[in-house]
Amino acid sequence: MTTFDDILEEAGKFGPCQKRIFALLCMVSMPWAGIYVGIVFQGFTPPHWCRQPGVEEQRQTCGWTLQDSVKRSVPLLNVSGELQPSSCLQYDVELNQSALSCEQSQDLNLTHSPTISCQHGWEYDYEGRRSFVTEFDLVCSDAWLVDMYQATLNVGFLIGSIAIGYLADRFGRKLSFLMSNLLNGITGILVAVAPNYTSLLVFRTLYGFGVKGGWVAGYVLITELVGVEFRRTVGVLYQMFFSVGILLLPLLAYYITDWRWLQVVITVPYILFLSYYWFIPESPRWLLSQNKKDKAVEITEAMAKENKMTLSKKIETLTDDNAAADSTTATFMDLIRTPKMRKHTFILSYNWFTSAVVYQGLIMRLGILGGNVYIDFLISGLVEFPAAFLIIFTIERIGRRLPFATANFVAGASCFITVCIPDSMFWFKTAVACIGRLCITITFEMVVFVNTELYPTFVRNFGVSVCSTLCDVGGIVAPFLLYRLAVIWLELPLIIFGSLAILAGALVLLLPETRGVPLPDTIEDIEFPERMKEKETNGHLFNLLPTNDVTNNKNPAVV
Repeated sequence: MTTFDDILEEAGKFGPCQKRIFALLCMVSMPWAGIYVGIVFQGFTPPHWCRQPGVEEQRQTCGWTLQDSVKRSVPLLNVSGELQPSSCLQYDVELNQSALSCEQSQDLNLTHSPTISCQHGWEYDYEGRRSFVTEFDLVCSDAWLVDMYQATLNVGFLIGSIAIGYLADRFGRKLSFLMSNLLNGITGILVAVAPNYTSLLVFRTLYGFGVKGGWVAGYVLITELVGVEFRRTVGVLYQMFFSVGILLLPLLAYYITDWRWLQVVITVPYILFLSYYWFIPESPRWLLSQNKKDKAVEITEAMAKENKMTLSKKIETLTDDNAAADSTTATFMDLIRTPKMRKHTFILSYNWFTSAVVYQGLIMRLGILGGNVYIDFLISGLVEFPAAFLIIFTIERIGRRLPFATANFVAGASCFITVCIPDSMFWFKTAVACIGRLCITITFEMVVFVNTELYPTFVRNFGVSVCSTLCDVGGIVAPFLLYRLAVIWLELPLIIFGSLAILAGALVLLLPETRGVPLPDTIEDIEFPERMKEKETNGHLFNLLPTNDVTNNKNPAVV
């Protein structure tokens, strides 16, 4: 019998056909960046204070500048040792132009007057720009609702990645990918035209449902079309194009000042991705698993033709190389029943959670620092690029565990050091923060394939799905940790992020090194790795693909 990997030897493991498909699918990662961290621009909270109709009249009549009116009419509060205009309080007096002349207004002293919460809404110093915060007045007592914008997206990620993952296994990678993009196009436009904040959150959840699931379907599709030795590189570079989207986002936000139009621009690519129906094939591996051999053969022959390769083997004998597997036998108990499996599940789940919290937290923090958010965002995006190349360069030379742990340690240390650097040393503080961004990006990309290497074949896909749900849980928690703690002290979230990352690095050191080690087939291989080495010495064939299932023999070890 001939497997699909055997055919790829002749059809081309990463020829022009796969490169074309890879280039097309990489485009999917770019708009996802705008959705994932677009809150920095779409939900930007500018300086604001209570709107007072009388003060507005005085400003127009007396020719006051905005700063003049704030200085004369807004109470001052002690914030971190500095007196700053209050964003949520006003003096409990009624100011109007008819009662006071401009000269009297200039000498007016209200510092001893009682204060109350804003009675007539807020004024924003946002230079003609518009975020959903300014449109829906999500400040002061309603500021926590901004956190919900990001949290609901991650709720959609959590549900969508599971649901669309199931649909991709049931109805195919290509169909799931296209249906996800159709959903993304519809819900993305609905987000842009949402009439109120409640409907915005509902549409945002549905948006998240399709976005991550479609991205994962594209990831699975391209990795199933290439040879074994290209699979990891393709996977890392596919994720790297997310960083390209990070670079494009501040440029778009700079020229598109209305959050609704920015949302439309971010959504348009998903509508264009529907044209991929004519440019990408279904996964032959999936077709074989569904006993659709004729279609799989047709697609494989077309790939060989585009790669200008000739198939000499009997492709009619092509079979599913995962046919012996029964991944449906995997259960959650398999992940925690035995000691080492339990340890792997806990450590990997924690690292998924930490990567999401720290990564999103550091990016969203750029929106509350008070500097030039466009330049800060662009610089921080640039430092993500080396991550993919550092991973590719180190994992086969040094291993997985040491780079993975080191990246966590450095990310955590960067957070702590940033707290200690005074604001006057701006560029030094920015450089240290960027190192943290680079390292947490490395951990985020490494946890994906390290996870696949630490579970046996029959439970591998299920195990990665379970652990990666903690990524979405982290995404739900991250905005609340950042925005609520920053109200207490701007640097407090960094202390939390640093602590999470340092602990994650320490836990990674408890994991086994997997460089040069065949992927485990059974739980016994996990619990007693020396027996796997004995089998390798005796010449047994091992499965070398993260998605290949060879056996469903669980052979649980003694707890």
